[in-house]
Amino acid sequence: MDSTPQGPRAPQTPLHCLVTGATGYIGGRLVPELLSAGHRVRCLARSPERLRDHPWAGQVEKVRGDVTDAASTAAAMEGVDVAYYLVHSLNTGARFEERDRAAARTFAEAARAAGVRRIVYLGGLVPAGEASRDLSPHLRSRAEVGQVFLDGPVPATVLRAAVVIGSGSASFEMLRYLTERLPAMVTPSWVGTRVQPIAVRDVLRYLVGSARMPEDVNRTFDIGGPDVLTYEEMMRRYAKVAQLRPRLILRVPMLTPRLSSLWIGLVTPVPRALARPLAESLRHEVVCRDHDITRYVPAPPGHPIGFDRSLELALQRVREANVATRWSNAAFPGAPSDPLPTDPDWAGGSLYTDDRCRETSAGQRELWHIIEGIGGENGWYSAPLAWAVRGWLDRLVGGAGIRRGRRDASRLRVGDSLDFWRVEEIEPGRLLRLRAEMRLPGLAWLEMYADPGAGGSRYRQRALFHPRGLLGHLYWWGVSPFHAVVFGGMARNITRAAEHLADARPGGGSRGAE
Repeated sequence: MDSTPQGPRAPQTPLHCLVTGATGYIGGRLVPELLSAGHRVRCLARSPERLRDHPWAGQVEKVRGDVTDAASTAAAMEGVDVAYYLVHSLNTGARFEERDRAAARTFAEAARAAGVRRIVYLGGLVPAGEASRDLSPHLRSRAEVGQVFLDGPVPATVLRAAVVIGSGSASFEMLRYLTERLPAMVTPSWVGTRVQPIAVRDVLRYLVGSARMPEDVNRTFDIGGPDVLTYEEMMRRYAKVAQLRPRLILRVPMLTPRLSSLWIGLVTPVPRALARPLAESLRHEVVCRDHDITRYVPAPPGHPIGFDRSLELALQRVREANVATRWSNAAFPGAPSDPLPTDPDWAGGSLYTDDRCRETSAGQRELWHIIEGIGGENGWYSAPLAWAVRGWLDRLVGGAGIRRGRRDASRLRVGDSLDFWRVEEIEPGRLLRLRAEMRLPGLAWLEMYADPGAGGSRYRQRALFHPRGLLGHLYWWGVSPFHAVVFGGMARNITRAAEHLADARPGGGSRGAE
């Protein structure tokens, strides 16, 4: 029998919390909430440098590792009281479920060996009475990972949520773009399935509160908001909250999850690799079967947040460009993650480059402003049709495409997604390095520099490509004839934009290096 919390307690000592998935959507928002609650935080990440520019980066300990690697996971667990498991595979390849189970077992065993008091896991809400074999592969995998922790040697809190609504969440972005872009739509039958959405603020509140559950609590908790809606009702209510005209929605039975994911990928920025598991999960009715979580994490006034209010909060964040994390914070499935263009050792391999350099009368400040604002609504300053076509081709083969846009309209930080690139490095005022997350037969980067120059500044641009196999070499030589138009035009137009910006500033006639 689970313990029932007693009355008010004396102030408790801070806990030492390990957060996996801190580079992702939920993890990146959980860290500051744990810090605000007075806890110490350690983040385990494959690329800790991607956390560098978060506002809370200086307040946490960052360690390099992977939950699939027993040694690095064990080292990260040392001295930890509560371990948060917020990583999931989005790959659809063979044996991904087996890899997810193995990673969870590695994590649970490392927690036992380190004396961790509790594991907290956020998974998916599972429909009542549905056999495991009937679930979508990703929903089944989430349930299996949760069961690994419940059967393991460390007490676990397994939270299960359906659709998470918050600025930047994949579920919110999918709902937002489907509703805003399609005043009339033909939809699959799953838009009539009932779901219980939850505001991201409530998800974070439950995650933080789970850290102090009694030691004998080892169970799942369904978490959701106060509203149970069909997806069609969610779209209609979004249109009302966003002050759009009522949407015309026609259901048809022939749109399978695979076809639905293609349709979602066509209309929204959410790529097919992520849209597929989302669409598959929406086939099931996912409604909370219990609300026992309130016994351990009481709801303050105004919580749980209703669906309409969660939409209002998310839209407000979007309008104010105050989106802390996005679904695209997590690395795109299949994207490269290890070597850098600055690595000295390429094992005898090729590294193709396209170098451009232009002097400009604009100062470094203006030039950097243009560089840091590239992509998204601002575009890429050359051959917009070519960039659009490349984005569409990438979407057709299951890539990220160019419509992921930017988290913030004017500021970038390491780890941000930027259309089909990822921000790999920033030296403010000087360097922006992007790593390609499009589908390519190799690894690609784009570097942009703002250097001091005589009477102004110098713009340097370098595209790099490390081919994989013969196809990679053929790809580079096949696209090389277009570089003068795409990369040459980009360098030319970026410097012109910087000069226009300098002219528009007060006293713009006196430009120079800064």
